[in-house]
Amino acid sequence: MSTPRVSPQSADRRRLIADTAIDLVAAAGLRGLTHRAVDGAAGLPAGSTSYYFRTRAALIGACYQRLAELDLGDVDGESPPALPPALPIVDRETAATALAGLLYRWLTVGRERQLARFELSLEAARNPALEADFQQAGKAPRARAAGILAALGAERPDESAELLVAWTDGLLYDRLAGALARSRPAPDPAELASVARRMIDAALAHPGQGAGV
Repeated sequence: MSTPRVSPQSADRRRLIADTAIDLVAAAGLRGLTHRAVDGAAGLPAGSTSYYFRTRAALIGACYQRLAELDLGDVDGESPPALPPALPIVDRETAATALAGLLYRWLTVGRERQLARFELSLEAARNPALEADFQQAGKAPRARAAGILAALGAERPDESAELLVAWTDGLLYDRLAGALARSRPAPDPAELASVARRMIDAALAHPGQGAGV
């Protein structure tokens, strides 16, 4: 059985809807996410969003997929406004530099998108209908992290990737939405570079060494 083809126009429309939905969640939370609101914010004819994504769960699932695509685009240096070209990961210092750049981006120009990601993630914890889409979207970033850590010599790259992703998410959440988020100074590249080195070192520590962040 052949896979149905998606026309370029249809793919672009789906991407526009997902991007607009993410922006709405960032601005107003999930209460602001409706098919009608997406149509209006995207400048689309009424009913367009429901044509492509019949249910709210389908629309949120599209957001999960798009968020993963955008985050991976940042990792690869593809998402505008562009970072410098992605660094070839050849050693720990290069990996830490790349991670620090991502953290700085996601705390500054990517701030709203990360806030939307956290809010949408909580919805998956409450709604079993979203679980499959949410888990699928989370596989690609972890696979990319595992590949990088394996190249750096991690003995158990999948386990190390799980930890690195968890630490990254925890740091982002603390800086963007934690109790002290509003009182923190602006993100400092030097401080983030130091944190990123510790995270990479801890992720690459041999099992049982107990390296901490």
